[in-house]
Amino acid sequence: MKDARGGSVLQGTLDLLILRVLKREPLHGWGIADRIKQYSQQALSIGEGSLYPALYRLEARGWVASEWGHSDNKRRAKFYRLTPKGRKRLEVEQANWDRVAAAIAGVLRHA
Repeated sequence: MKDARGGSVLQGTLDLLILRVLKREPLHGWGIADRIKQYSQQALSIGEGSLYPALYRLEARGWVASEWGHSDNKRRAKFYRLTPKGRKRLEVEQANWDRVAAAIAGVLRHA
C-alpha cells in the first residue's frame, strides 16, 4: 500500500482499513480499494498485489467471508463481507490504532 507520494503506509494498517470499509457494506476487491482511496481523499492507493493477499488472509482467519455475485456493470465479481468474528477483530484493531496514533501525536507534540 502506498500513500499519494509513493511512500509506504504503516505496516498492519491495511487489515484495519479493509475491515473498516467492509463494516458499511459488502464490496468486491476493486470497490474496497476505491473506497479506501475515496475516504482518504486520494491519499492512499492499494494495488492488487497488496489487496488480494490481505483479503485471502482475512478470509482464512474468518474475519471476512466471500461469495460470487455481479458488480454494477454486470461482471462476475467476488464480494467480501465482514463476519461477526471480523466485527470483533475490527474493534481490537481500532483500539490498537487509536493507542498508536495517540502515542505518535504525543511524540510529535512534545519533541
